[in-house]
Amino acid sequence: MRILLTGKNGQLGRCFQDVLKNTSHELFAYDSTGLNISDAQQVKSVIHTMQPDIIVNAAAYTAVDKAEKEPEAAYLVNATGPGLLAKRAAELNIPLIHVSTDYVFDGEAVEPYLPTDITNPQGIYGASKLAGEQAVAVVCKHHIILRTSWVFSEYGNNFVKTMLRLANERTHVSVVSDQYGCPTYAGDLAHAILQICDQYEQGKPLVWGIYHYCGDIPTSWHGFARAIFAKAKDNRLIVKQPHLNAISTDEYPTPAKRPEYSVMSIYSLNAIGVQAPSWSAGLSLVLSKLV
Repeated sequence: MRILLTGKNGQLGRCFQDVLKNTSHELFAYDSTGLNISDAQQVKSVIHTMQPDIIVNAAAYTAVDKAEKEPEAAYLVNATGPGLLAKRAAELNIPLIHVSTDYVFDGEAVEPYLPTDITNPQGIYGASKLAGEQAVAVVCKHHIILRTSWVFSEYGNNFVKTMLRLANERTHVSVVSDQYGCPTYAGDLAHAILQICDQYEQGKPLVWGIYHYCGDIPTSWHGFARAIFAKAKDNRLIVKQPHLNAISTDEYPTPAKRPEYSVMSIYSLNAIGVQAPSWSAGLSLVLSKLV
């Protein structure tokens, strides 16, 4: 099967390339220089030339705070781009797998969000991602939107790497303890996308729509940091665990508001035969690769 991947240099893009290495699929992977998804003519040209069987959109503007000052840039990548990809996918009658975020919710829930729950983004990043979801759903019937959260991996910049750096620089580290969500290893998300691609190739029926894919057990950023430090000490990535201070969101102000509770229900994944991952196991794997 011919798979077209956008965002090849991001965490998910790089992990997706890794999981496809030992498969029979043909992968055509692009970064923003090779395929600017907000450029209608370039999108048309590349997709017409490659004639993919499925499109995986891992490209995104993910600078949450920066988006508050650059709304046009965020909307171009997160909304306009997915809409253009969806248009071409619809023309070829092929599926589009599009990755979205927990930031489409306001974080005021008291139980895990369902894919059908009302969205209410609190910042430009979340609003632009929601606009991208809507653009995909309106234009392309054969779509699967995977909302994910707190993505980490051995690649790029992420919370895990930041904590490792701080642990080797400081004796005390302060982390927000009143924001809850589910960490997600990008490698697990890549495998899930590959599963969907395989099912489509095998002719298995897929229920198109929105799904939530994230780690299995909710935690706080503070709890996530605690797990990182403990496992990193065992892997000798840090010499000594720093003292971990719990602070409130008010004590760590950011330009963009973060959802206080962005835990997402993963049970809908059963409809597409995908299991939710263990973020603890994913963390162990990432740390072993960083040794």
